[in-house]
Amino acid sequence: MRKKITIFGSTGSVGDSTLDILNLHKDKFELIGLTINKNYKKLINQIKIFKPKVVSIRDEIAYQEFKKENPDPSIEVLSGKDCLVDILDYEVDFIMASIVGSAGLLPVIKAAEKGIDIGLANKESLVCSGNILKKILNKTKSNLLPIDSEHNAIFQVFEKSNQDQIEKIILTASGGPFFKKTCKDLAHITPEQAIEHPNWKMGKKISVDSATLMNKGLEFIEAHYLFDMPTDKIDVIIHPQSIIHSCVEYRDGSILSQMGTPDMKTPIAYALSYPKRTNASVQKLDLTKLSKLTFFKPDHRSFPSLNLAISSLEQGGSAPTVLNAANEIAVEAFLNKRIPFLSISKVVDLTLNKSNICEMNNIEDVLNIDKESRKISESMIEKLV
Repeated sequence: MRKKITIFGSTGSVGDSTLDILNLHKDKFELIGLTINKNYKKLINQIKIFKPKVVSIRDEIAYQEFKKENPDPSIEVLSGKDCLVDILDYEVDFIMASIVGSAGLLPVIKAAEKGIDIGLANKESLVCSGNILKKILNKTKSNLLPIDSEHNAIFQVFEKSNQDQIEKIILTASGGPFFKKTCKDLAHITPEQAIEHPNWKMGKKISVDSATLMNKGLEFIEAHYLFDMPTDKIDVIIHPQSIIHSCVEYRDGSILSQMGTPDMKTPIAYALSYPKRTNASVQKLDLTKLSKLTFFKPDHRSFPSLNLAISSLEQGGSAPTVLNAANEIAVEAFLNKRIPFLSISKVVDLTLNKSNICEMNNIEDVLNIDKESRKISESMIEKLV
């Protein structure tokens, strides 16, 4: 029997790669649903090729335009504020959660409540509501399979039965496009420069996060929740080649790592096929052609976002939720050329200091804090411009 799949955020880079894997293994996977925000033109092309049973369009204008050009009237089309949740009424075994930002939070929560396995490319779900999501997962036994290359790598070499023997987990970071740049160098960085990642093909928001090292900060928080590791047992190192995707160090001195070419199809294929493995159709890593693998400590002075994320996790409560919301608003302002690159971390820091950090008991608390934090961030931006 084929595994039934719905992709949340099908027009992004993870969505594209997931569809490539599904197309490669039509005998193993059946596409049920696709969701998008605005890119209805690309959705139309995906429908023609992959023929899903249902699609969900969050943006109302995109929905109205899609209806005029819908290539297949037999497909169910959902819209409105609840469409990302409503699509889960169509039976699936696995969702690929690749919506960027906190917008992807509710579908992940609802999928977990239904006991659906989740491929998690939306790190904000754990950053914003880690404890809440974990309680649901423990109750329903839904499998949460990390898609980020770093967490997927750790997942593959993390011996859960020997967790007490683990010294630490090591997250690798490419360093982004501005590795070894100083604060002075970063003063006049443009959005066009920030989205040009040297190794990975990603969307604009995550590319900027990689450039500020906030992406690694969010992954630090995500790793804490995924693997039940305290902050003093999580380390970050810069590895510009992006060949070793992360490591686990054990008490006996052994360090186990997962290696491969930088291609998101590898962790996607792993998650889709778990606990088995399947061909991802990626370029294989030839060890004889590797000239060197280098590693460096992060530059926290030039890239303060990493420490802001770690500090928010240590502070606890709503602090990571505030951090994430502030970062989303600040990155958007940078991409729209409202603030300079170095002000992204300033906005996040100011928002954290201005916010009332509190405990969160349910998803409604998370959404309310997210909304309030965005308002505070906007006010901080207004003071900076």
